[in-house]
Amino acid sequence: MATTTPTQIRIEENTKKQAVELLEGLGLNLSDAVNMFLRQVILRRGIPFDVTYPEDVWEFRSEVTEAMEEAKEISRDPNVKGYTDLDELFEDLES
Repeated sequence: MATTTPTQIRIEENTKKQAVELLEGLGLNLSDAVNMFLRQVILRRGIPFDVTYPEDVWEFRSEVTEAMEEAKEISRDPNVKGYTDLDELFEDLES
């Protein structure tokens, strides 16, 4: 058996709790899982899974980006009224 070395890592409490529960269901402990991960990193010469945004998050991000671009365009439009006085803004909104 290979010699092991103690290693300290920081994990968010809730993340660790959820992972430990799931791993126990697979018959693994956290140390075994970390060792498996690191072996895969070595074998694959990199992270052994895609590091990407889930599709629904990416769609949300693109919507936000589009809205920000639209806001920039509006702010550059000389025909759009701007406000420096909050009372004036509310007066126009109420009328």
